[in-house]
Amino acid sequence: MPISGYLAASSVGWPSIFYLFGALTILWSTVFLYFGADSPAEHRSISQKEREYIEESLRTTEAKNENESKQKLRTPWKEIFTSLPMWAIIVAHCSQNWGYWTLLTEMPSYMTGVMKNIEKSGLFSALPYLVMWILSFPISWLSDYALKKGASRGTVRKVCNTVAHWGPAVALACMSLVPTDNSTWAVVILTVAVGLNAGSLCGYQINHIDLSPNFAGTMMSITNCIATFTAIVAPLICGQIVIDESNVYQWNIVFYISAVIFFLGNLIFIICGKGEVQWWNNPEEVQARRQKRDGDIEDKRQT
Repeated sequence: MPISGYLAASSVGWPSIFYLFGALTILWSTVFLYFGADSPAEHRSISQKEREYIEESLRTTEAKNENESKQKLRTPWKEIFTSLPMWAIIVAHCSQNWGYWTLLTEMPSYMTGVMKNIEKSGLFSALPYLVMWILSFPISWLSDYALKKGASRGTVRKVCNTVAHWGPAVALACMSLVPTDNSTWAVVILTVAVGLNAGSLCGYQINHIDLSPNFAGTMMSITNCIATFTAIVAPLICGQIVIDESNVYQWNIVFYISAVIFFLGNLIFIICGKGEVQWWNNPEEVQARRQKRDGDIEDKRQT
């Protein structure tokens, strides 16, 4: 992304972006085909010691997977989809995806249309995501530190998610106050809006594991699938609003919409989210409740 603007401004134009990265992909694939192997035994340059170590690790993993497959847990689909904390995660995931992917896909257009500098648009568009990566480290550390000091897991998750949602919401709302000729403040505010999204890593994203360690993967696949539709729709709606990429007022509408969605999504997460393991994480508890429910239904029929 940092060099895309310079490539687009070159004599070759925007096709140079695809030529360069396409060529790099072919180069990487060639290297992979030469050095890659189906198994350690077929590798060209692996040492005997490393080969034995990997093969022993694979045997241990296969044995563990075989043991787990014998105790395969039955996914409580109904309980997952009727869980209020689960829906709190879904809403938070959708709202974060809306704002994040709107900025990711449309920021270069904003930089080019409003700031009138295609060469720097790639660099300025990449900066917020570099800041987001950097902030992910202190936010993760502070999250763990708060838990060690006795803060409840639910509180920590909601605070981190608030940073990731309401921080960008305020930043995007402030974009309308930035003069059109002040590109510095625009970059600073957009960097804050994207960078603070790092809080979501210790917010709704890890909350899947909090609610159900046994089914966190299944839950993540559900929330991510639903939120992906939001990520697809958001840029499309943005394209319908921003007809003229140099029109600041049209961009402000996009920023306001994203700010409101960020705010409402986190508000629902604060109200409905939980940090404790849910009862349906325990297969025995699920089975016991189902049997009790079926028994109650049978008793009512007999009476």
